[in-house]
Amino acid sequence: MAGKPVRPVNAIDQTRRMLSLVTYLRERPGARVEDVARAFGISEDELVSDLDVLPMCGTSFRGGDLLDIDTDGERIWWHNPAALAAEAAEPLRLAADEATALLVAARAVSTLPGLRESDRQALLRATAKVETAAGEAAGASSRLSVTFESEGGVFADVDRAIAERRRLWIRYYSPARDEVTEREIDPIRLVSVGHTYVEAWCRRSEARRTFRLDRVAEIKILDEPSAPPEIELRDLSEALVQPAAEDPEVVIEVGPGGRWVAEYYPHDSADELPDGGLRITLRTPDPASLRRLALRLGRDGRIVSPPELAGSARQAAREALAAYDGIEAMDEIEAGRTDRAVRDTDGPQVARTVPDGPGDGPE
Repeated sequence: MAGKPVRPVNAIDQTRRMLSLVTYLRERPGARVEDVARAFGISEDELVSDLDVLPMCGTSFRGGDLLDIDTDGERIWWHNPAALAAEAAEPLRLAADEATALLVAARAVSTLPGLRESDRQALLRATAKVETAAGEAAGASSRLSVTFESEGGVFADVDRAIAERRRLWIRYYSPARDEVTEREIDPIRLVSVGHTYVEAWCRRSEARRTFRLDRVAEIKILDEPSAPPEIELRDLSEALVQPAAEDPEVVIEVGPGGRWVAEYYPHDSADELPDGGLRITLRTPDPASLRRLALRLGRDGRIVSPPELAGSARQAAREALAAYDGIEAMDEIEAGRTDRAVRDTDGPQVARTVPDGPGDGPE
């Protein structure tokens, strides 16, 4: 299938596209996949991904009301287009719990920092209409409130920056280096793989980087336009970290207890070793991040190359051991203090019960 398009994509863009896709497919039974993808300016992979979601949509969750759309890879078939016909639709009625959940969520979203004012006003108008329709059921929602954690504000700012094509300034915590850095980034898209990330062009490293939103300590939308270079968007459906051919190569040797590394880390090769271990060759844009892996492996593995990374891993291990040696030394000092305290406390009693010499003991 065709490669990924080079353009920013976010959840709002995808939702708008899928709504248009429903109308487009209804009017074109048996449409060719390549023609539809070209009409919407997306890759065939993205189109098939949308088609996987559409069967979960409909006027209700009853089987006959869900969209029955599938593809054989060449053409797209819609087997029940009448499911969206005006005569088939039932009047929308919200149950009390549905109205409460919807109103609480709408009010919470309207308070998000970074939300565009036009979107906020549209959301408030829609909320007012739902309140009117819900009647007495709306009363319970006024007694509930939801507060988003900091990631919510970061998400809103990133989403706004993508929509307005503006650059971001962030203070970001990197656990691999245990440091907070300041960066300017050109956001490309938001992705969710377990956590929520922003894929962006980092002006500090002059490379594509992926930042986890809950590790963003501070964020500002800048006046400078976002201008990431033209890069091919990666398919992140299988894994977030996907090495590129230009990334530095790292060689790791693991024993039988470390073979799991080949299952969890994308790698170029994994050759068997005589002791039942593996010699694993992989690529990573940030080799220093593998120091933590080396410490985790302990005696089950070691970094072989590049030499500077192997040296830094050994140094990190020495520092970790030195920290434990320091703890043991402190334990010994504390134990010595305890022994002396015991002797000082028990000393006079021992002197009265144990004779120091002939004739000095009790009768």
